[in-house]
Amino acid sequence: MHIDFHDETNSIDEAFVDLIERVIQFAGEKEYTANEAELSITFVDNKEIQELNRNYRQKDQATDVISFAMQELGEGEVEVLNEDLPVLLGDIVISVDKAREQAEDYNHSLEREFAFLALHGFLHLLGYDHMNEEDEQKMFKRQEDILNEFGLQRS
Repeated sequence: MHIDFHDETNSIDEAFVDLIERVIQFAGEKEYTANEAELSITFVDNKEIQELNRNYRQKDQATDVISFAMQELGEGEVEVLNEDLPVLLGDIVISVDKAREQAEDYNHSLEREFAFLALHGFLHLLGYDHMNEEDEQKMFKRQEDILNEFGLQRS
């Protein structure tokens, strides 16, 4: 799997990028994601993610992570399959400001918070959601199982 990282804040340490890469690769194996799959992860500040949240979700507030899945078909769209092309999973956008706030609020490491947010976004790209209680329980259990198995338990 190929992950393209973009740090619009110029504040992300290479060790965080390496950790997130390893967690997403690990999750990709657990979820049987194609080796040729591609996605991007972009780090932004609260101002930028609030703008995205407002424009795409009609929620005018900062949030921690937003995913834009490329594999979801919109109304009237036709699925195009070509074995020669990589599977474009989509984009994950993480607020560095929110990650820092939440790591402090939840009293765990910034490493775990970044890994959690990236994994949360990744599972959305794979079709997981939390629009109802049953789906939420399934998604959050999957997140915790993957993070625990990777070795990033909650404190």
